[in-house]
Amino acid sequence: MTTVISEHIQITPDVCGGKPRITGHRIRVQDIAIWYEHLSMSPDEIVYHYPSITLADVHAALAYYYDHLDEIRQDIRESEAFASQLAAQTSSILQRKLRERNVRAD
Repeated sequence: MTTVISEHIQITPDVCGGKPRITGHRIRVQDIAIWYEHLSMSPDEIVYHYPSITLADVHAALAYYYDHLDEIRQDIRESEAFASQLAAQTSSILQRKLRERNVRAD
C-alpha cells in the first residue's frame, strides 16, 4: 500500500510548505480532506472540479489522510488559525471604501 500511495503523494520541502500533496500538483492532502469531510464532496466530485488529478490520486490522498490523521488535522487547524489572523488584521476593500465614504460625508 505504501508503494501505491507514494506514486500519488509527494512531500517536497519547498513546495506547499512541505505539506503532503498530490504528485505533480499543488493540491495538498489537507485540501482533499477538507473537500471530502467538511464540504461533503465525493471523490468523483473532487475530480470533476479538479480534472487534472485522478480518482486514484484522491483515494491515495484520503488513505494518506487517515493514516496521518492527527498530523493533517493539526495542519488544518493551523491553516484556519492563520487565515483567521489575517482576516482580523486586514479589512476588506469594501469596508475600507465605506469607511472613507462615511468620513467624507461627515
